[in-house]
Amino acid sequence: MLFRSTPDDRYVLVTNWCSYDMSVVDHRTLREVRRVPLGRYPRGIAVDAASRIAYVAVMGSYDIAKVDLRTFGVTWIRGVGSGPRHLVLSADGSRLYATLNGAGQVVAIDTATDRVVGRVATGSQPRSMAISTDNRALYVVNYNSSSVSVLRRRDLAIVETLPVCGNPIGITYEPVAHRLWVACYGGEIRVFDA
Repeated sequence: MLFRSTPDDRYVLVTNWCSYDMSVVDHRTLREVRRVPLGRYPRGIAVDAASRIAYVAVMGSYDIAKVDLRTFGVTWIRGVGSGPRHLVLSADGSRLYATLNGAGQVVAIDTATDRVVGRVATGSQPRSMAISTDNRALYVVNYNSSSVSVLRRRDLAIVETLPVCGNPIGITYEPVAHRLWVACYGGEIRVFDA
């Protein structure tokens, strides 16, 4: 399960791993208003700034769902790679970035054309990802490589690879002190200056 509020605070979106769908919850009443079927293992969610499109990584596939938040219709970005897991959008919304757990890669997708425009191998089983507030860097945890890849966002060049605790699973970028917080499966947390 993963959840994300829409920028307009109208909905909370929750991916349901076991029931293969996404719950759309009214932010004010906390009542589910819709269930959107997506297929095996929906995971990461990114929402455009206008709160019109929710992108959902469907980890048991090669595809990313695009959910229209007005009609709840679903279209697809097909064939991005094996095991899409986590998603982030660039500040201007022109690029969607996805970790591919099965392929060991991160891809950049042009949101105007829904085409993959960049691809890089980061490590074994990339999972969660964060983007810096200045929109210049992506930070990716590689679960089986026990590392964090620092990518230059504009061209996906690997700037640095940081060794971390075993099986890193989560990452967040803290914008005040410009730090990365990395959570590992065994319960350890590491903090790095970004």
